[in-house]
Amino acid sequence: MGCGGVGRQLLQHIVSCRSLHAKQGVHLRVVGVCDSKSLVVAPDVLTTELDDSFLLEICRVKSNGSSLQTLGNSGVCQVFSSPEVIQKVIDIGLLGKSTGLAFVDCSASAETIGVLNQVVDLGCCVVLANKKPLTVPMDDYDKLVSQPRRLRHESTVGAGLPVIASLNRLMSSGDPIYRIVGSLSGTLGYVMSEVEDGKPFSQVVTVAKSLGYTEPDPRDDLGGMDVARKALILARLLGRRLDLDNMKIESLYPEKMGPDVMPLEDFLVNGLPLLDKNIEDRIKQASANGNVLRYVCLIDDSRCEVGIQEVPKDSALGRLRGSDNVVEIYSRCYEKQPLVIQGAGAGNDTTAAGVLADILDIQDLFP
Repeated sequence: MGCGGVGRQLLQHIVSCRSLHAKQGVHLRVVGVCDSKSLVVAPDVLTTELDDSFLLEICRVKSNGSSLQTLGNSGVCQVFSSPEVIQKVIDIGLLGKSTGLAFVDCSASAETIGVLNQVVDLGCCVVLANKKPLTVPMDDYDKLVSQPRRLRHESTVGAGLPVIASLNRLMSSGDPIYRIVGSLSGTLGYVMSEVEDGKPFSQVVTVAKSLGYTEPDPRDDLGGMDVARKALILARLLGRRLDLDNMKIESLYPEKMGPDVMPLEDFLVNGLPLLDKNIEDRIKQASANGNVLRYVCLIDDSRCEVGIQEVPKDSALGRLRGSDNVVEIYSRCYEKQPLVIQGAGAGNDTTAAGVLADILDIQDLFP
C-alpha cells in the first residue's frame, strides 16, 4: 500500500535482490499493489504473482505521475478503482492466515488504519513504514499490536537503523530501559548542526529546502510532529500508555506563522528571518554552558517530549553532524555508557531497505 518514493523503492529492491534471496531459499511473491485510488492484483493471488517486469512498470508509471489504471490493458493483472479498492484489499486479506500474506504499508496516510485493523483480525502479517497507524488513540493501537509477532515496523522510527530491534532485544532479555534520548529527524539534525556553525536559522532552512531535505513546506518538519510520532512509537514500546495529546511538542515557529495563518511564500520571506534572533541567543547560552543545541526526543519514566535541548558537546548527540540520526538508550546494562545507534535515518533507499528486512524477518513465521 503506497506507491510513493518508499513504495517504489521497495518494489525495485525486491526485484534487484532476487538472486540473493534465492540463495537464502526465499521467494517473495508480490500479489497486489495499491495507491490511494487504484489497486492492481495478480489474476489468482493463491497461485500467481505480479512478475518483475510488471513491478518495474508500476514504478515507471507512478514515477511519471500516471494512474495505476493505465496498467489495466496489460492482461497480466486485475485493476480496481475507488470506491471498491478497500473491499478488494480486505478480500485478499482473507487468504492471510493460510498463506503468510503480509500487508506492507509504505504510505503516509491515516486512511490505511481501518484496513490494517481488519487484516490483523484475519491473521495477516503487517509491515509498516507508515508511522500514523502506530500513533492512533490507544484503543486502535492495542488492536493493531495485539499479535506482536505478526507486526514489524522498524522503518517507522529510524529508516533502516535497528532501533526497535535493539529495544525489543533488551526488553526480551529482562534489561529494563529507563531513558531514551534521540535525534530522529534528518532535517532538524541538519538544521541544528548548521546553525551551530554561526549561520542564520532562516538561511539554513532555506538551503535545506533547496537541497530537498525538508518537505515542500518546511513547517511540516519545523513543527516537530514527525519527531513526536517517532517518540510516541518508542514510548509505547516501553509500555507507556500515551497519546500525542499527552506529549510536550516544541514547534520552531509560533502559531501565528502556521500554515493556516501565513502563506508559504510569506513565511519563507518574512516569517523565517524573525526566528533568527531567538535561535542565535539559545545557541550562545548553550555554548556558555559548554553545550550545543539539538532537536531531540526525550523519553523516561515521567516524560515523553520533543524539542530543543542542550546536550554535552562530547556526547553522541553533541557530535552529530548533518542529517544522520542518533539514539542513546539507557538501561540497567547500559547505565553509564548508553547503547548508541547512529547512521542515515532518512531517505527512500534506506527506509525501503528496512522495510524489506522486516518482510524477510516475518517470513520465519511461515516455514
